[in-house]
Amino acid sequence: QAQLVESGGGLVQTGGSLRLSCAASGSISSINLMGWYRQAPGKQRDMVAIITSRDTTNYGDSVKGRFIISRDNAKNTVYLQMNSLEPEDTAVYYCWGLDYIGRNYWGQGTQVTVSS
Repeated sequence: QAQLVESGGGLVQTGGSLRLSCAASGSISSINLMGWYRQAPGKQRDMVAIITSRDTTNYGDSVKGRFIISRDNAKNTVYLQMNSLEPEDTAVYYCWGLDYIGRNYWGQGTQVTVSS
């Protein structure tokens, strides 16, 4: 099985930028899709961005044009560049992976807080 470990969260002012990283280890060759979800207090966990093994990307409507997902297969790492951050982006961000037999993997989460 694979393990996912996020890093890069923190506190930033409105309009600022952060980059999240997610390093995969273990049975990483089994992972097809990778991405990021986020969950704000009292709300459901929502998809932020997904990237396939062929670098096809998909974004949630609220982050289109502001966030960029990418992956470095040589480093087994997926990144989320977050620009023009807004207070509404405040949440715990989770790295996610899906392997070829349908198993989901989750990181432990990293807090992103955007101050107004």
